[in-house]
Amino acid sequence: MFSKILIANRGEIACRVIRTARQMGISTVAVYSDADAGSLAVKMADEAVHIGPSPAAESYLIADKILDAIRATGAEAVHPGYGFLSENADFARTLESEGIAFIGPGPEAIAAMGDKIESKKLADAAGVSTVPGHMGIIADDTEALKIAREIGYPVMIKASAGGGGKGMRIAASDDEVAEGFRSAQNEARSSFGDDRIFIEKYVEEPRHIEIQVLADSHGNVIHLGERECSIQRRHQKVIEEAPSPFLDEETRVAMGAQACALARAVNYRSAGTVEFIVDKNRNFYFLEMNTRLQVEHPVTEMITGLDLVEQMIRVADGEKLSIRQEDVQINGWAMEARVYAEDPSRNFLPAIGRLARYRAPDEDGGNVRIDTGVGEGSEISMFYDPMIAKLATHGGDRSEAIARMQDALDAYYIRGTGHNTAFLASIMAHPRFVEGRFTTNFIAEEYPDGYAPVAPEGELLARFAAVTAYVHGRHAARAKESGMSGEPGTPEDDREWHIQIGRDLHPISMAYRDDGAVFDMDGRSFGFETGWLLGDPVFKARFDGEPATFQVDRRGISYFVTHRGVEADIRVLTPRAGALAGLMPVKEPPDLSRFVLSPMPGLLVSLAVEEGVQVRAGEEVAVVEAMKMENVLRATADGVVKTLHAAPGDSLRVDQAIIEFE
Repeated sequence: MFSKILIANRGEIACRVIRTARQMGISTVAVYSDADAGSLAVKMADEAVHIGPSPAAESYLIADKILDAIRATGAEAVHPGYGFLSENADFARTLESEGIAFIGPGPEAIAAMGDKIESKKLADAAGVSTVPGHMGIIADDTEALKIAREIGYPVMIKASAGGGGKGMRIAASDDEVAEGFRSAQNEARSSFGDDRIFIEKYVEEPRHIEIQVLADSHGNVIHLGERECSIQRRHQKVIEEAPSPFLDEETRVAMGAQACALARAVNYRSAGTVEFIVDKNRNFYFLEMNTRLQVEHPVTEMITGLDLVEQMIRVADGEKLSIRQEDVQINGWAMEARVYAEDPSRNFLPAIGRLARYRAPDEDGGNVRIDTGVGEGSEISMFYDPMIAKLATHGGDRSEAIARMQDALDAYYIRGTGHNTAFLASIMAHPRFVEGRFTTNFIAEEYPDGYAPVAPEGELLARFAAVTAYVHGRHAARAKESGMSGEPGTPEDDREWHIQIGRDLHPISMAYRDDGAVFDMDGRSFGFETGWLLGDPVFKARFDGEPATFQVDRRGISYFVTHRGVEADIRVLTPRAGALAGLMPVKEPPDLSRFVLSPMPGLLVSLAVEEGVQVRAGEEVAVVEAMKMENVLRATADGVVKTLHAAPGDSLRVDQAIIEFE
């Protein structure tokens, strides 16, 4: 077995590999850029080597710098994680020539599956069902338009070297083909250095389901069941689960057999994933093969009990697989949610910044798992994917896995940068998701304008009010006991409060107890028990024996409260203050309708207008790039351009004015 391995990656996957290597008694080497000098992976590894500036193109993507780190540390093997050099056949070939083990498949398999066009041809030859489309490279948008018309709309425009949703567009008309071809080509060139584009039929009402395969160098190939990855945004996965709530046993067996057939056809070894698109009638078509570990691998590990990183290391060391297909057992259900630094209310735009407060939920005996590469004080950098963590839960069935995910999301406390935990909680509670009735269009259909948090109603409103009044009363009692100014009263007092949410006022009568409170609101009596300690922003309680977790932040004279994806700004007032609050005038927000504002921090790539020109609603006016993704900004109304406040090449802050109309 190897004595030392180098992880040619960063963030949560580097930490993940280090944990398994440590359990196997293998020492580890981390590599890091300027931005990652203080990262968790650097702290966890036995050794760490600096490899360059923050941009990935000047550090993690430079194979020679990784090779220098290998030689300097004497590492015997390299685990590439995912992304960066993980599917670079030349890198794997160079390691092989220098006698360094690549913890992944051979370079031939990587090359064969890394090109989406060639991989489809190989899949077709191996008897794997493929999506109808044009297998050749497309020269320009004129040829793209001709091919799209021949295939029939809608079509998918895709980068041959693409992945992670980059270089991918759906087109349902001639105009969308021209624009989509240009944007996909630009993104592909920026992200992969390869602007080759192809087109295939877009499968309507699709589900994205993938098969995890595992193979060794002795000809043994097995699959570990499927993962349902249909909850996506901009073709990037948001929620994954295993198994799929959609597949029947017959389809599951057929997909597994085809995935293994493809792996055998390319002499695959290591862990890999064969991705399929599945239509509403359970017809399935090959999408691509990822010749690496997948981001969502934890759900497979949770239902099979296998450590895929360990299996990859053992296979790379020449060992045979220790399990056969008939040994694979599926136990229960697992969910994974990707916790991102992004602003769901701004159509999920990246939200970089420092994690001023970071407290993950407790990992619970294999039922709750957090894979992360950050901690309190970590920086979510503009240079890399804005993932904070992967949160995974396990249950005896799907309902239990969902419930545990909801509880864990409620307890995930992140401050200092925007994040998507409330949005994830909203998905978990959505009736279509709970019923398993969704496709890859779920987020586009149910959240067409991004995520707008809802206010609490009914019994949930009473719980929000009670929790906030309890926290407020405890703070008031401490202020009184310490001689500071504040609301009079102690936790033992019966108090009358007015809860204000927006313009609405709700009277509440609260009787405080050492272990909770009882209260009356809207003519009904409620009660809860809690062991909450003053100052803790995570409030855990039991209402009628049912556990519930809230997050409560004091913001001046108000409280920001969240639970199950529901949010509210709440003020706790005396009856007199409540009566006066109802008389206060409403302050109207400023009118910004005449401006085109940057929706995110990014680079202004281009302007499509000049001062004095007439613009129609829906026309493209600018393109802003962030996290290597191009975002086309359009006019929301007819108008004449008065002033250009920025120029191509400018770095923009969020809400910075780009264009002003008359």
